Amino acid sequence: MAQAVGMLEVFGLVAAFAAGDAGCKAANVVMEPFDKNKPANADSLPVPLIVMVKFRGSVEDVRAAVEAGAEAANRVSGVVTQYVIARPEPDTEKMLHLKAFDKD
Repeated sequence: MAQAVGMLEVFGLVAAFAAGDAGCKAANVVMEPFDKNKPANADSLPVPLIVMVKFRGSVEDVRAAVEAGAEAANRVSGVVTQYVIARPEPDTEKMLHLKAFDKD
């Protein structure tokens, strides 16, 4: 059975590291590599880079990690959005593995 995935988009790398650390300390989860997004309106944002933090584990652990991560990120620069998928479909799983950090 597929593990749940929790996605947390935050403003900037510092918030991403704070969120990831807090989430992993709060629950029995693993963190996947970060992903990034620089939206067209980046200059009007608190930090011009949005970073996605992804946690994997049981639904309960992922929810706890996302909540703890959101609290930590809000103390740094803020959260854009958060979402938990309990059982990702195979096609959704494929998309969850796309990453843009190694691309310009």
